[in-house]
Order: sequence, then structure tokens, then C-alpha cells
Amino acid sequence: MPAPVLHTPRLTLRGHVLADLEALCDLFETDRARFMGGPLPRKEAWRWIASEVGMWDLRGFGYWGIETRDGSFVGQVGLSQPPHFPEAEIGWTLLEGAEGKGYAAEAAQAALHWAWENGFESLVSYITPGNDRSIALAERLGAKHDEDAPLPAGETPAETVVYRHRADADGSPEAYA
Repeated sequence: MPAPVLHTPRLTLRGHVLADLEALCDLFETDRARFMGGPLPRKEAWRWIASEVGMWDLRGFGYWGIETRDGSFVGQVGLSQPPHFPEAEIGWTLLEGAEGKGYAAEAAQAALHWAWENGFESLVSYITPGNDRSIALAERLGAKHDEDAPLPAGETPAETVVYRHRADADGSPEAYA
């Protein structure tokens, strides 16, 4: 199943294209990827990102490329649940230069709206402690720290905190219309 195209006032969320994966692999090779398990060698990053793209076919949900109205690729947002995740996660990544403009919040709200419309009742964000920007965004989206949530296999509370998103906290689908 291809990723559906979503529109916000400033962004288009669309299925990934090859150039997106190249830009994301470039990002994963840098220290900016330290909160996402990186830096990662290009080969490993490629496999990781390709699996997020492939989730659309395997799970019926996955990641979108985030594009500004002028067509610039600025990052990705989406839902994933690889085998080691006990719950479906919403996550986001922006390229250097795209942060601080509200793109992640706008894209994540659109992804949450899609999730609530498509039967999800709850999502989590698995965040590395110290990733203050992602924690702030999760809280701005209405997520609450969930100390009782199960962690991804092999991870500890020192490595991962869980923020829970619910339709009643993030807003019903009508709130995003």
C-alpha cells in the first residue's frame, strides 16, 4: 500500500522517494543522529530507513517524507512498529536547517490525525533521555510521560523514555480539520 498524501497549511506528507533516503542517510552519518541510534554507517542507515518505507506494505502504516510547499524535502514523520517495539510509535526527524520552524509539530499533528482516523487509539514516542527537543514536541502534541509503558526489547529506562499520545489528549480527528 503506498503512503497516502497528506496536506497541511505549509507541508505535504508523501511517500518517500530515493533522494529522501540519500538525504536521511547523510543525516544518520552525523552526530545529529545521536538520539536515533547514530551516527550510523550509510549501509545500516539505508536498511533502517528502507524498513520504515516498507512498513506501508507490511503493516498498513509507515513514514512520510515531509516536503515544504516549494518542494524542499525537510525530514520525515510517521508510524512504525518493528518487531522489537511493543507498541506503534510516532516519530519524526528533521534535516539540518529545518528545525525551529514548526515543521515537526505540523507534520506530527497531520500524522496523528491520520492515525486517529485509521483506528489507532494510542501511540507512543520512544525518546532518548536528553533529547529535549523531541520531549518538548511530544508534550506540545499533548503526549504524557508513561513510566509504566513497556520498552522496546533490550532497552532500559536509562536509554528510553516513553511518551503516550491519545486521541483525547492530542485532539480528535475533527480538531485537525
